[in-house]
Amino acid sequence: MNLASAPVIRRGPLLLFRNRNQEKHFVMTADIVRCRRRLLPLVLGLALVWLQAACRQADQAEAKPSEESKNGQPGLFTVPPDQLARLKTTEVRSTNWPVAVHTTGTVDWDADHTTQAITQVNGPIARILVDLGTPVQKDQPLLYVSSPDVANGIATYRKARNREAFNKRIVDRMKELLDRGAIAQKDYESSEADYNDATTDVQNSLQALRIFGITAQDIDASEKQGSTVNTELAVRSPISGVIVQKLISPGMVIQAGQTVCFAISDVATVWVQGHIFDRDLPSVKSGDPVDETNPSFDRNFRGTVSYIGSFVDPNTRTTPVRIVTQNPGGLLKKDMFVDAVVHTGMRSHMLVVPVGAVLRDDKNEPIVYVQAEPGKFAQRSIATSGQQDGMVAIASGLKEGETVVSDGSLFLQFANTIK
Repeated sequence: MNLASAPVIRRGPLLLFRNRNQEKHFVMTADIVRCRRRLLPLVLGLALVWLQAACRQADQAEAKPSEESKNGQPGLFTVPPDQLARLKTTEVRSTNWPVAVHTTGTVDWDADHTTQAITQVNGPIARILVDLGTPVQKDQPLLYVSSPDVANGIATYRKARNREAFNKRIVDRMKELLDRGAIAQKDYESSEADYNDATTDVQNSLQALRIFGITAQDIDASEKQGSTVNTELAVRSPISGVIVQKLISPGMVIQAGQTVCFAISDVATVWVQGHIFDRDLPSVKSGDPVDETNPSFDRNFRGTVSYIGSFVDPNTRTTPVRIVTQNPGGLLKKDMFVDAVVHTGMRSHMLVVPVGAVLRDDKNEPIVYVQAEPGKFAQRSIATSGQQDGMVAIASGLKEGETVVSDGSLFLQFANTIK
């Protein structure tokens, strides 16, 4: 029978069913409800106790790594024994470290062995004997100039020589007359003074011919009376070298002491104009050896720092340095670029590790992996101060005798990333 449809008699707060079965069922249902009401606070209390215990366990789990981080090394992880064979380790060692400064430079002619060929007479160019790139020797003729200055110089020299010879004969005769008492002493001294003046004129005119570049053979030929005066003057090379500039053309009229005909340079040495930043400037000294390379040549060139500038280039914000460089075979040409390494000295007790031991983190900072104990490694940040011959100099971050991974550190970096 459905309890909902049973007739009931309502007496105050109680419900009375018409038969005993209905009443009994209702009493049982009421007892169950009262029991549930009594158990509800107990269940809630037990749940609260369980939650508090779980929170305490979580707090302890969070506190445990922090205590380990205090006692251990952050980033320390273990490499399985079967993977250790992939790693090679080496000790951080101390050595004498050659300090080098890297820079670039531009090749220029050696100004101490480069000069210009300038004529000392006026006139048109009669003949040109050399061209660009022609090797020349000192005093070799480069061109000839047809000039009346040459004829005038030779004529002046001839006249001076004639006057000198004439006054020399007068002095000899006056000496004989003086010895015989036929003339006074002052007459002899007057003739001797004229002779000295004639000798001075000869020296002056001879010097003018030497300035013109007239050779001794031409001067000897000009002393012959009645000989033809050659009006062509050779412009000769002042040094041995190579013609690096040609500034004249056939028939061009040149002016004495002003027209530059050629530039000659001894290309056995060249200047390399380098650039040093402020941070490297205290290390560079005059006389430091330099190694220079160019990708076009399978060889090194040797040079020496000869000059350090006293100013800063406003375009590059660097200090210029001059490197005198040996140029065998004339391979280095003007305005060529070279890479230069200035060896500035030796630093003792410098810590070094192999290049393969140094990696870069996500901030592009140098790092290494240090063996904390067998099979366990830790990542460590370092500071470097140069690299050469397969080794990296360590400025800070490592101690002598520590063991670092020299080969296979990429494996550790990858493992550390995915851990």
